Amino acid sequence: MYKAVGSRGSRVSRVLWMLEELGQPYEFVEIKLRSPEAYALNPSGKVPILIDGDLKITDSAAICVYLADKHAEKGMGSGPGLAGRAEIDSWMHFAQSELEAPLWNKLRHRFLLPKEVRVDVGPATAHDFASEVKALDRRLGDRPFALGDRFSAVDVLLSDMGGWARAGRFPIDSDRVNAYFDRVLSRPARARAQANGGAMK
Repeated sequence: MYKAVGSRGSRVSRVLWMLEELGQPYEFVEIKLRSPEAYALNPSGKVPILIDGDLKITDSAAICVYLADKHAEKGMGSGPGLAGRAEIDSWMHFAQSELEAPLWNKLRHRFLLPKEVRVDVGPATAHDFASEVKALDRRLGDRPFALGDRFSAVDVLLSDMGGWARAGRFPIDSDRVNAYFDRVLSRPARARAQANGGAMK
């Protein structure tokens, strides 16, 4: 059985969602960011962490790709060959490096950084996020999911970020992107993951 380690309402929600989509049994182990328990599993003290036997995997995107690859028969991973791997890697890097960056920056300055170094990044992060929403709109085109006609690990990552953006009241000025988030966030596996530790109590 997998162990999904993290704090409620954190990026562990993506890991739980993946496990629910894949129909894999797991245990949610609740620990806090940069706690002694977190440092024992990850040198940075960050969560989430997936434990699979003796293997410990950090970073939500890496965990989602690992699970998709391990359970390839479920069709949530890359397409065939090097081109398929490049496509999913490109989407994952876009999601974390571009779409999520403004969300994370605002969160850090609102809640995580020491008060003496916090600044008002609201206007800058809103501007950057709006730009990335436009990029996501163009990347999606008329496809129902990131990789085309099939739901994948990329959609878990992107839509979890969409849920985070909506909770943080970031405007999403794209009918196509909003419809995409509505479609993916309404999946039953997402609701189960939220109930099992993906959301705050």
